[in-house]
Amino acid sequence: MICAYSVSSVRTAEAAAMAGLEEGVLMSRAASGLAAVAAARLGGPGGRQVVAMVGAGNNGGDALYAAALLAKDGAAVVVLTVAESVHEGGLRAARDAGAIVLNAVGDHADSQSVIASALGSAELLIDGIVGIGGHPGLSSEVDGFLREVSDMAYVLAVDLPSGADPEGEVVARSCVFADETVTFIVPKPVHLLPATEPAVGRLTVVDIGVPIEGAPVVERVTPGDIPGLWPRPGPADDKYSRGVLGIVAGGENYTGAALLAVTAAVCSGAAMVRYIGPPTPTLLVRSQVPEAVIGEGQVQAWLLGPGVDVGDESTEGRIQRAAAQSALDSGLPCVVDAGGLDLIVEPRSTPTLLTPHAGELARLLTRIGTPVDRATVAGAPLAHARQLADLTNSTVLLKGATTLVVSPQPSGLPVRAQADAPPWLATAGSGDVLAGLAGTLLASGLSPADSGSVAALVHGLAADAANPGGPVRALGVAQAIPGVVAALLARKSARS
Repeated sequence: MICAYSVSSVRTAEAAAMAGLEEGVLMSRAASGLAAVAAARLGGPGGRQVVAMVGAGNNGGDALYAAALLAKDGAAVVVLTVAESVHEGGLRAARDAGAIVLNAVGDHADSQSVIASALGSAELLIDGIVGIGGHPGLSSEVDGFLREVSDMAYVLAVDLPSGADPEGEVVARSCVFADETVTFIVPKPVHLLPATEPAVGRLTVVDIGVPIEGAPVVERVTPGDIPGLWPRPGPADDKYSRGVLGIVAGGENYTGAALLAVTAAVCSGAAMVRYIGPPTPTLLVRSQVPEAVIGEGQVQAWLLGPGVDVGDESTEGRIQRAAAQSALDSGLPCVVDAGGLDLIVEPRSTPTLLTPHAGELARLLTRIGTPVDRATVAGAPLAHARQLADLTNSTVLLKGATTLVVSPQPSGLPVRAQADAPPWLATAGSGDVLAGLAGTLLASGLSPADSGSVAALVHGLAADAANPGGPVRALGVAQAIPGVVAALLARKSARS
């Protein structure tokens, strides 16, 4: 599990550690780690071109001391200060090591052409402008300097990409987009949450000997966690003890959703799937998934909504809507997807996982909470997912390049953030597959939070397995699930 801790927790841990150390020890450790990563990206010692953009505070100090180490190692280093005051000891060390210092602000600023030339020739840019105490966004002046950096330069951010929200809550109007971010002690929310993770690039965590206490605020399930989370049958299990999933999906206008959801559930290891739907999708399920049982019966959890049009007033549409409502009212755990989200009108009293994308979340919030549009949700995804979770007393899986799994705040559970899927997975039907996978896990007894985050991880890995590096179809993703799960579970066997 990758765990990210709040900025306040990290600051508290740093203060406690510094109380027992000589001044500057932690900064020295951080700078050494940063310089080692920078040197590795440059390919070793030599006269490579490095520019360190430095702001005020300790983040700039880390960058300055790292720049000094790189200069001593033979790199051609330029320090560009973008604040009136920077770390004095670090600036002195950089000058003493042979770095050229340019000033971008104040009455004694160097010429724009000199600064542009330095930035344009950089092979590696160290972003030490703003640290975890900063605010989202950059000034227009700093943003302008960043535009002078060559597209070929490797951008290495210190602690976080400058301008990104340290709490990972909102999309900044301007920020550094790093190739890699070197952070210290532990990851922070900015590194894992969808509003900011695209700017982070590769994440490298440097241990500087600071222990941290308390609970993380963000978690990410990793492949190594799956052997401990994935439900596996024992010798005394039968199909009822393992978990039967009921699925209400599909309609005469959306027949494929039923097939995809049922296929994914079966391929995920559901002990039994009971399917309820109109004639045409029922025929498809009968012919393509013979393991599925058609009609009502005993189940341990429900998946409802994929391909269901609650506004369909045909006879079949009304029957399917009634079946979905009955599942929702059953008192059993539910995964609610797509059209089923239109049936959510009040807080839930049973374990529930809602699986909207940004547009669906906006429509649901507008109906039961505060009017909001898709763009606003995309600009602050965590805040809106948290709002929906609290309003509905449900766990919310907000789909996206980084998928959020957010529990109601009274639960005290950390947010889960999964970024396991290739961009090719943004394709019709992939959400139906994810819903079927999550439904299987919920029926097996996993919590909504574990069901959602584990499903998101396996869903992404199955997309890669279906066609590595290329386009995928949703049915192929579903069919790749058994092999992916088997490989993940084998990790434990290989270590034992």
